[in-house]
Amino acid sequence: MRWHLGRLRTRFVYRRAFGHLGERSVIVRPLLLRGVDRIDIGRDVAIFAGAWLQVEGGRGPLHIGDSTYIGHGAHIHADAPLTIGARCVLADGVFIATTDHQRSDRAHSSATGPVEIGDDVFLGQRAIVLGGVRIGSGATIGAGSVVTKDVPAGSVVAGVPARSLGTEGQG
Repeated sequence: MRWHLGRLRTRFVYRRAFGHLGERSVIVRPLLLRGVDRIDIGRDVAIFAGAWLQVEGGRGPLHIGDSTYIGHGAHIHADAPLTIGARCVLADGVFIATTDHQRSDRAHSSATGPVEIGDDVFLGQRAIVLGGVRIGSGATIGAGSVVTKDVPAGSVVAGVPARSLGTEGQG
């Protein structure tokens, strides 16, 4: 039922507000949508309940590619450009931010660098991706990992901080 209500709300309410919202994309009961005029969402994207999508005023933008899945409670916060490729899976509770709170005044934030996530990337449950990071296409990020450095295409990383476990297909 929530999915069907989300489809209707997406079609008749959200579509007008977003910078771009592709065909057949659905947003189901988000926790927060802010700066949506700077958010571009491709077609066939599924964004599940409790998601937080935020672009700081006049900054970003945030681009989400076609056929991407964003799980329950995901938090995506753009102060600098943030790109998520096509056919990505962001499991429940994933956190991606291009922003951090200032040390002198915690009420204010500043950009930490752009994030670029390639196509066909899997981010495991509660993975964290910090600003200034590029994740290559086909990479897999393990659950609970904290990505602080670039991840090459096809790599598998896990841990805090995330470290290489090899590449897809090794084994």
